[in-house]
Amino acid sequence: MIPVYQPYFNGREKEYVNQCMDSTWISSKGEFIGKFERGFAEYIGAEHATTVSNGTVAIHLALEALGIGPGDEVIVPTLTYIASVNTIIQTGAKPVFVDSLESTWQVDPKDVEAKITPRTKAVMAVHLYGLPCDMDALTSICQKHNLLLVEDCAEAFGTLYKGQHVGTFGDIATFSFFGNKTITTGEGGMVVAKKKEVFERAYHLKNQGVSPAREYWHDVVAYNYRMTNICAAIGLAQLEQATDILAKKRQVAAWYREGLQGLPLTCHSEMPDTVHSFWMCSIAVNDPAQRNPLREHLKQVGIETRPLFFPSHTMPHCATQETFPVAESLASRGINLPSYPALSEIQVASICAAIKTYFA
Repeated sequence: MIPVYQPYFNGREKEYVNQCMDSTWISSKGEFIGKFERGFAEYIGAEHATTVSNGTVAIHLALEALGIGPGDEVIVPTLTYIASVNTIIQTGAKPVFVDSLESTWQVDPKDVEAKITPRTKAVMAVHLYGLPCDMDALTSICQKHNLLLVEDCAEAFGTLYKGQHVGTFGDIATFSFFGNKTITTGEGGMVVAKKKEVFERAYHLKNQGVSPAREYWHDVVAYNYRMTNICAAIGLAQLEQATDILAKKRQVAAWYREGLQGLPLTCHSEMPDTVHSFWMCSIAVNDPAQRNPLREHLKQVGIETRPLFFPSHTMPHCATQETFPVAESLASRGINLPSYPALSEIQVASICAAIKTYFA
């Protein structure tokens, strides 16, 4: 079986984890936490970054740090992983769904502007599968209407828009380091903020609201969203290999583009003035009736795939009578192909050959 994803451990992961074990600093204190935070912030060009225990709590913490809560509305693409939406609901705010663009699969700025109401407090940009949203349009909309901009970069480490790393455009941004992400800590995440006061609030909230001046004094309802030193050690080793990992993933995507030419499908591709990090190498078949049979065909020859996310507005707890034609179409046609850095040219060629055989 060729899996959809597997982590790339080719650096100092074991060495750093063993250092944690030898030092006995295995929980949420230790030298690797600060090293990983500083290294990550430097890599993406951010001012402030703090580690958390996973990518979902990163989004929740980001929203809480901005003061989003009951009575507020947050505009979010319906075509996203459900964590983007659940965390909005967890704050007491209301998610307001918008459609996507066929060309990029990213949020449609025109639909964003159409959904703004007096209760809108923030827009969430989700850089789906590693391609950036139109950040010029979204930042302009947020400035025009005095809205907060949140970036969900769970799938977008290494993604650039006009030479700038995603996560550095908005008021606050989040990253995920789950086992299938471009760099991983096993479970983990990062919150990145522009303003120092927002960053300090996020840090305070992730750390049980403990007072910086009084021992074991907690002055607010808060959370334990801290990352362990062991996870940070893995993350630091991964960060040291980030350039190599991203280059390998771009090569895998290039092999797919070449191998799938002329078939009744489109590849999720890089746009002008962007760098696609290709967290997932994704395709959309022209005919939605072909999606599931193609996946089954690939499964039978030992190739694992994933469907695109179901649109969030179709989930039972988010159900709405609205329709989102582009998101619904993409979700019915999309497939994530094996996308891990260690895939060989021969393996990608075999996957492309299996897809060609299906369409023959």
